[in-house]
Amino acid sequence: MAAADLPLSRPLSGRYQGVWDWITTTDHKRIGLLYLYTTFVFFLIGGLMALLIRTQLAQPNNDLLTASQYNQLFTMHGTTMIFLFVVPVWSAFGNYMLPLMLGAKDMAFPRINAFAYWLIPLGGLVMYSGFFFGGSAADGWTGYVPLAEKLYSPQVGQDLWILGLHIVGIASVMGAVNFLVTIHRMRAPGMTWFRLPLFVWSMEVTSALVLLASPFLAAALAMVLLDRQLGTNFFNPAHGGNVILYQLIFWFYSHPAVYIMVLPGFGVISEILPVFTRKPIFGYRAMAMSMAAIGVLGFMVFAHHMFTVGLPLPVQIFFMAATMVIAVPTGVKIFNWLGTLWGGSIRYTSAMLFAVGFLLMFLIGGLDGVFLSSLGIDYELNGSYWVVAHIHYVLVGGSLFALFAGLYYWWPKMFGRYLNERLGKWHFWLLLIGFNLTFMPMHFLGIMGMPRRIATYSAASGWGPLNLLETIGSYLIAVAVLVFVYNAAISLHGAKTAINDPWEGNSLEWYTTSPPPPHNFDRDIPLVESNRPLRDWRLAGRQINPPGAVLP
Repeated sequence: MAAADLPLSRPLSGRYQGVWDWITTTDHKRIGLLYLYTTFVFFLIGGLMALLIRTQLAQPNNDLLTASQYNQLFTMHGTTMIFLFVVPVWSAFGNYMLPLMLGAKDMAFPRINAFAYWLIPLGGLVMYSGFFFGGSAADGWTGYVPLAEKLYSPQVGQDLWILGLHIVGIASVMGAVNFLVTIHRMRAPGMTWFRLPLFVWSMEVTSALVLLASPFLAAALAMVLLDRQLGTNFFNPAHGGNVILYQLIFWFYSHPAVYIMVLPGFGVISEILPVFTRKPIFGYRAMAMSMAAIGVLGFMVFAHHMFTVGLPLPVQIFFMAATMVIAVPTGVKIFNWLGTLWGGSIRYTSAMLFAVGFLLMFLIGGLDGVFLSSLGIDYELNGSYWVVAHIHYVLVGGSLFALFAGLYYWWPKMFGRYLNERLGKWHFWLLLIGFNLTFMPMHFLGIMGMPRRIATYSAASGWGPLNLLETIGSYLIAVAVLVFVYNAAISLHGAKTAINDPWEGNSLEWYTTSPPPPHNFDRDIPLVESNRPLRDWRLAGRQINPPGAVLP
């Protein structure tokens, strides 16, 4: 029997049985699912911390939390959402989808892939263990010195926080190497660079950023740990150290880290929009090159986080200009996405709604950043709630909306089942309304002078009503997440009815069964001759779905 004549599906029983099989697996799909489950648990933990923070700030002079408890929750909320959720959750999609999109049987280094995953829960547990040793880290997710020094933070929880971040960072670097080698060496026949799916392009640039930037964060944290435990003085001005040095090294990592968190989301949106508009992506090459440009320019704008620390004026002007320049490739992507929507035959599935929601929320966050790139405006708003609004519109409005778009889009492929579309639309609208109720008022609070990182405030400040509105919005976000959890639960308990290509997609993951077999493809991959190979084969009459299959 020829490879092309093999059956399109095979019995699902006996595939992934037993806890030990999951613990010892090196299959990229199961590792992707483990990443997804683990990071979603961390997301729920970080969300509960956020609800406690917002409840504390719901009214003036609230004493639900002490200042110390608030600072610990504030620090661990930010750390959890960034390092234990947003950054590694894209490894879930990358691990599951990238080999399928490339036509490969697995990742380049399966055992390293498995080891990298298991470091994520280990790093998280090390960080959280500080709560059981007299107090966790309490110096903000940035870990700024001197707040992170022994004098101000004597608890062992601060050291455990640093060690946990090192463990998570090692996992990120190993995963980045694996993604890069897989992309460069394991592509299907005919899949040239400008025939790659844009999600693969996004993982290429993201992995390069992780590989280049992560050592700087590791170095800064190692120096803090040495200051705390061995008495070195890297950041102690009284003994020749320099506090600003920490900020320079930290932001040299952390601004590229913004793109580490959102570039995969760009790739997800770039896969979804063409499918549900029935059009090719507008300006494919411009989209790919703009991702690469963002990766390069991301290292050239980091000091805009430090306009108020006393940098020389020519340095500030350079970084102000560079920050404005980086808006250009991002603007290219926005206009190309809008060009894809223009004139398309749009199908508003849940995935498509979240994709459009991503465009709107990320656009607001980007415009916030343009304001902050101006020296004069930044001097006024730095350290205020405007900055809190900005980072949440970029990272939550960007990453979270793109994440849910990807889940609704690829869920049938990953699990062989569909998510309920009606519940998906409820999920979208509740999240959109709750998100804007929570973070839009922060712009006004920032202009009114409310500083970030405060545990309470006086009634005379006039900040109470807007903070109450934000707290209501945060609980609405929680309801939206619960709707998704319920949707996922009923889906996973339903029958496996998803067909191979339910959305009539463009890339190779839709060429295999739903879910794919352990070896990914039952058929040989034909020669790839465009960046929409599945559409080409569908138009050529090649069978993608089993006979009689009905699209959702």
